[in-house]
Amino acid sequence: MFDFHTHFIPEDVINWIDDNKTAINATRIEKNPKKEKFLSINEKWAFELKQDFINADLYMKKQQEAAISHSIISPVPQLFLYDFDSDITKEIATVYNNALVSWQRENPEQLSGLATVSLNHPEQAAKDLRDGMNKGLKGAIIGPGVHGKTLSDPFFTPFWEEAQHLKAIIFIHPLLSEDPRLHHHMMPNLVGVPWETTIAATDILLSGMLDTYDQVKILLAHGGGFFPYQIGRLNQGYHQWPHVAENLRKEPSAYVSDFWYDTVLMHPETHRYLNNTAGSDKLVSGSDFPFDLCSWPPLQTSETAAHSLLYTEGT
Repeated sequence: MFDFHTHFIPEDVINWIDDNKTAINATRIEKNPKKEKFLSINEKWAFELKQDFINADLYMKKQQEAAISHSIISPVPQLFLYDFDSDITKEIATVYNNALVSWQRENPEQLSGLATVSLNHPEQAAKDLRDGMNKGLKGAIIGPGVHGKTLSDPFFTPFWEEAQHLKAIIFIHPLLSEDPRLHHHMMPNLVGVPWETTIAATDILLSGMLDTYDQVKILLAHGGGFFPYQIGRLNQGYHQWPHVAENLRKEPSAYVSDFWYDTVLMHPETHRYLNNTAGSDKLVSGSDFPFDLCSWPPLQTSETAAHSLLYTEGT
């Protein structure tokens, strides 16, 4: 079984954070004596730095116990560092990506990696992606935008053009929503995370990017957020308003299967709907391990879908 949605922080990255803790305002906070300390970057998005995140032997043991034969490892979104100067983002991307490359090379049958990129500087992001994939990474994990810009903004064109050229996997993974209305009941995570994915997916679809960048394999986290479940509303808008349809070659529902989706849904009926709507060949197993809201062990899906996403023809 594959796991396309799992996170790890290599030792080199932990060391880099410690060495640069002043520059990125990194702090470790004790919230509960029964838990590990929480890592906070710039007073945002603190998360428990569990041993599963940082102990490679323990991580691999957990994968084996869950009968996962191959994990596609992503950097943690809290370490994208898009809020900082692009020199900092470039530096952590280099350290993170090289560490994942080394770990992947040590365990080629069990691991593949996705890069983190300097999305706040798209020309550098394109280089980060190219360098990572030239070393064996399969693509990149990115957030749903930067500084209020959605991913269809021309600002990001250099990155998307490189992803198209490389036929890269681009895993869109949200950060916690900063909408002030959500800052209670854990709603930045419960509602904000799938909402951010919904915005990103809808923006990409309605902008025509799925036709322009048809060689990019876009994987949506958490089952696509709310996007697949409101596709009828997008269809209605397409037929009702010409400016909604102007960038599209077909109605929105016909594009649903142009994305890939993970199975981090935690509900069998929701999974069944997505399977029927997008097709079983576009659903790949994912867990979000080792975050608190992980679906562990991941739901097993079609090996055909996993291979079509992970491998290109002839590999």
